[in-house]
Amino acid sequence: MTNETPTRDDDALLPGAEDPRPDVDALLSGANDAVPSADDALRGVTLRAILGPTASGKSALALAVAERSGAEIVSLDSMQVYRGMDIGTAKPDATERARVRHHMIDLVEADERYDVQRFVRDLAPVLDDLRARGVPALFAGGTGFYLKVLVEGLFAGPDVDPLLRMSLMQRARDEGNAVLHAELAAVDAASAAKIHANDTKRVVRGLEVFLQTGRALSAWQTQWGRASRVSKVRRLVGLTLESDELDRRILQRTQEMLARGWAGEAARVREHPGFGSTAIQALGYATALEVHEGHVGVEDAARAIALETRQFARRQRTWWRKFEDIVWLTAPGLDGPTEELVEGAMRALDLVAVR
Repeated sequence: MTNETPTRDDDALLPGAEDPRPDVDALLSGANDAVPSADDALRGVTLRAILGPTASGKSALALAVAERSGAEIVSLDSMQVYRGMDIGTAKPDATERARVRHHMIDLVEADERYDVQRFVRDLAPVLDDLRARGVPALFAGGTGFYLKVLVEGLFAGPDVDPLLRMSLMQRARDEGNAVLHAELAAVDAASAAKIHANDTKRVVRGLEVFLQTGRALSAWQTQWGRASRVSKVRRLVGLTLESDELDRRILQRTQEMLARGWAGEAARVREHPGFGSTAIQALGYATALEVHEGHVGVEDAARAIALETRQFARRQRTWWRKFEDIVWLTAPGLDGPTEELVEGAMRALDLVAVR
């Protein structure tokens, strides 16, 4: 429902949070698997980003800072890339885009698979253009995995072997996840200790990496960012607010989105072009479809989506703890960021006023 990556990001999942039944299409897609490093996307660009949990006011602050500094906003959201998914992803509207130019939104149809590999490839020309025009890039959004890739790159693990993956998937269905998790522990204890037995995708990935290379996934992961050429110059601002207030905002915004026609939007996307294997993971859309079909009432749907969103926001906070250099500021109120907050964010981001 949000512009903060409402997706079941693999690396952001809490232990045991994933449905233990394998999702064959998603697993065979290889989304977010190890890929050859594309770690030069920034190429010397200072990484300036406004971060924080969903509904904390990142978009409002980013707009104010960008207007003041002449920066352009680059979305760090894995779901705003889909055309037609506007209400449920809290995509900036026409008025906001007229105020400040936005990038990395409305890139593909919802039936296309989009992953971090495509994100990095699509981002490079955007940053080249901003660099050529002398315009600062201001990243805003909640996909922690995308941020980590920009900061540290991706390790160069083996490509997916579809037949091997299908075989392991079949074993997970027939023998159970616990059997495969035990086999992973025998060959890669470090990975098994970090991966819950019900996290089928990551258990399978760990086994297939070892079977393909004879080397543990945890050993491959020590290469994360080792040969990276990404810019180490970064300025990160995080927004924080009390949990009770965040929960209240999440419920209120969910109710507003449903009132604005989220259920109809979800039905239109399903009709054409349809949801692909990654777009369907966008938080809240499955429930919005149930509202459209009359299976769930609006208020019940709002509570269910808000609960899922609160859980997602807590996972986001776990992601942000990975970045020790975030400058934390108090989130703006519902009436928007104060002058003091905008100025504080600009100082932390090392931006100067040009307007």
